[in-house]
Amino acid sequence: MSATQRFEFDLAIVGSGGGAFAAAIRASNLGKSVLMVERSTIGGTCVNTGCVPSKALLAAAEARHVALEAGGRFPGITADAGPVDMPGLISGKRDMVEGMRSEKYADLIDNYGWELRQGTATFSGTPEEPVLDITSPDGAGESVSAAHYLVATGSEPWAPPVPGLQDTGYLTSTTAMMLEEVPESLLVVGGGYVALEQAQLFARLGSKVTMLARSRLASAEEPEVSLALMSVFTDEGIRVLRRATLVSVARDESSGGVKAVADVAGGRQEFRAARLLMATGRRPVTEGLNLEAVGVKTGDRGEVLVQGSLASTNPRIWAAGDVTGHREFVYVASAHGALAVDNAFSDAGREVDYRHLPRVAFTSPAMAAVGLTDEQANGAGVSCECRVLPLEYVPRALVNRDTRGFIKLVAENGTGRILGLTAVGKEAGDLAAAGVYILEAGMTVEQVANLWSPYLTMAEGIKIAAQSYTTDISRLSCCAT
Repeated sequence: MSATQRFEFDLAIVGSGGGAFAAAIRASNLGKSVLMVERSTIGGTCVNTGCVPSKALLAAAEARHVALEAGGRFPGITADAGPVDMPGLISGKRDMVEGMRSEKYADLIDNYGWELRQGTATFSGTPEEPVLDITSPDGAGESVSAAHYLVATGSEPWAPPVPGLQDTGYLTSTTAMMLEEVPESLLVVGGGYVALEQAQLFARLGSKVTMLARSRLASAEEPEVSLALMSVFTDEGIRVLRRATLVSVARDESSGGVKAVADVAGGRQEFRAARLLMATGRRPVTEGLNLEAVGVKTGDRGEVLVQGSLASTNPRIWAAGDVTGHREFVYVASAHGALAVDNAFSDAGREVDYRHLPRVAFTSPAMAAVGLTDEQANGAGVSCECRVLPLEYVPRALVNRDTRGFIKLVAENGTGRILGLTAVGKEAGDLAAAGVYILEAGMTVEQVANLWSPYLTMAEGIKIAAQSYTTDISRLSCCAT
């Protein structure tokens, strides 16, 4: 790029999600001119079809579930919950999404003063002189040049090529959030975070749910996670079949629903349900961007191949968020966007560091983790020692009358340095957040065991788990830990 070359914008961003906005804000604060191009609804996946709507519905489903179970959980309390008014629930969710989209996205564009174009973006030109062609919804076209470009187009639900699947009108995590009625029965294919959340959501809203998982639930996490969630799901009437592979799907003409055939643990079984939800992962959105024309390489799943700095194979084109194929969390996308801008305009030389990245599934009880699992530590050649603390030893869980779950610590032998934390329980996400600080500080189990922790908090469980390395926790006083 010539020092004397002039461009219409310092930064042109394709996409308008968390990564795009983080980049635009950082660039604007650096005094750079910014253009953002969005072909659909502003805000990206998180606010429109992902985190915000799904967690809003999960919270509503949990409120209904708590009402239904309150009588058995708390003596002296009676409660009831009638059928779900799904149109009303979806309308409330839609209002929340529209409000957040306006306040946290659209209004910020005016506040910071960057430009927004509605339209479809495609790269053209050459690797040395890339250009962004923008086609507006009315068919008008324009071409713009920028000193740097950021691809932040996110990802979309993906389903494997199963015979008959495309003819069944199957649901994805996106379309499931738009249903105007609760399906009488639901077949969920998948065992990851999205499958777990959606299965429990619809079960609590009144669907009869069956899950087909290729491996154990949350297979990348500690095995205790799968066991705990299997127990919770069984108690809530969710049928989970492991080692299940979908073979074919067809419409069930007799009921108007779907029928599916799957290989389950070596045998073939047929399943029928009103609706089918495919929660089998997501794929980066890069089709139609014409990235190859400007020297940007993509991987087998369409992801933009990036260095740790988030630069693509073209030094003027960067990528952030799900489109990179990295971990699919909105806080990762946001960190990506800011980091890419710092590297592009300030030569910061920063790289993404995922060592202490927290991960959360908003089931109830929730699952959260940070750092290494036992298996990962051993695979890295680290001799480690683990402790699993059942929640029956955590006073907060006892007074909540909900001891489903555990807290697990992975510590290095010899030094006692904590390498990983996993929890299933109420407020598990907050425990993982505390774990981020513990791991970042390089703290040991001895240090954590002897630090202050407020009584009757879930976070106190981390201290008790650390104490379990040297103490028989069954002999501790509940108020004098």
